[in-house]
Amino acid sequence: MQTIIRSIALVLVFCVAAATLPAQCDNWVNSPKKEEAENAHVAYRNFVKNYTDFTEMPAEEFETAFKNWKIAYDIAPAADGQRPFHYRDGRMFYRALAAKATDEAVKAEHYAKLLAFYDEELKCYPDAKAYLLGRKGYDQFYLTGYSMDALKTLEQAMAAGGNATEYIVLPPLGQLLNYYFKTEQIDNARVRDLYEKGIAIADHNIEKNGTYAQYYKDARANLEASVLEYEDQIFDCAYFKETLMPKFEENKEDLEVLKFIVAKLKAQGCPETDEAVVKVQAQYDAVYAVKAAEYEAERRRLNPAYDASLLVEEEDFDGAVRRYQEAIDSAEDNEKKSQYYYQMASIQSGKLRQYGVARQNANKAASLNPNWGKPYMLIGDIYARLGSSCGDSYQQRLAVLAAIDKYRQAKSIDAEVADDANKRISNYSGSMPIRSESFSRGHNEGDRIEVGCGIGETVVLRF
Repeated sequence: MQTIIRSIALVLVFCVAAATLPAQCDNWVNSPKKEEAENAHVAYRNFVKNYTDFTEMPAEEFETAFKNWKIAYDIAPAADGQRPFHYRDGRMFYRALAAKATDEAVKAEHYAKLLAFYDEELKCYPDAKAYLLGRKGYDQFYLTGYSMDALKTLEQAMAAGGNATEYIVLPPLGQLLNYYFKTEQIDNARVRDLYEKGIAIADHNIEKNGTYAQYYKDARANLEASVLEYEDQIFDCAYFKETLMPKFEENKEDLEVLKFIVAKLKAQGCPETDEAVVKVQAQYDAVYAVKAAEYEAERRRLNPAYDASLLVEEEDFDGAVRRYQEAIDSAEDNEKKSQYYYQMASIQSGKLRQYGVARQNANKAASLNPNWGKPYMLIGDIYARLGSSCGDSYQQRLAVLAAIDKYRQAKSIDAEVADDANKRISNYSGSMPIRSESFSRGHNEGDRIEVGCGIGETVVLRF
């Protein structure tokens, strides 16, 4: 951060100093040192003319070229008054010097000098304003990092260049907008304004600028990726209508797309009475009315558990059991399998009176989800039903003990079923074995007795 602040300070100092120099735009045309300036210009240009990156120059050549450039620049900053060579080559020299520098303070000084050359050239060659501001903003961002100055420069570049703004402006613009919106230093209105201007520039050149169309297309994608990370927070109803309605026109028969568009428009503040919302909703309703049965049939086919729940409502209990078994066979999650086994057991005990297989499936549900009490509650209910249909009254009372044991087990592992378990225990307590009847059969409290009536559990006798 200190490096960036120092860089900015150096830029400002250099710019102020440069503004006070009357020779800033001097050229060699009428200079008494014209010959010296021209000779130095030719000398350094002979070294650099074949390089687009001055760091690639041999050290001795670089030193000689820089020395001659400095002579030419000091005498005639604006060269011959027609070409900005000295400013542009100056940026190349200082870019190379910064790349070679190992001291961060020295590197920052070189960057400050480089950026100042943009201001000098702009003062002397104002016709290149859009180009210079765009390049300066680009370098401000990529050389010195995030700064409001860089954002302001890029904004000025777009204002000056309009559709002629270079594509290189758009990627750093997107990253700056992303960062300063994310850190709450600019509001969504400003982001929208600059984003829309950048997109308009890109779209114009993608359509009209054949040579650089792909460059603008790539730059647009970069700008979009940066800004649209916060799309929902930045843009309003109007933006989303403009973005989504073309998709609506292309996907009028796709229920999922229509559903998404309606939900998105409403989420972004479009009222339900908005013309676009009404239009998409009406199309969704119309398509759904035609395809509802088809979609529902496909949903049932692909989702056996869902189909099973509907088959229960339709009182096709055997069909529901088959579909739950299919759901179990295709499920990978034990909790889901446990749910399906429980549903099967509920149907088999409550609707089909298949208590044996119902108990087996309830036990499978319990084993797959050990902390779930409902399967044990169901087994308790099954024991109570088996006992009530048992002809022997004493066995009926023993069945109650077996049922109560399951209710207690259920509440011991699952607090959510505790209330129901306590109610059942209270209701059935009056039907527990009678002491005198047990004694007459030779049974004492605490004896372990096997329960008949198809239950087969062993209970501890209590009264």
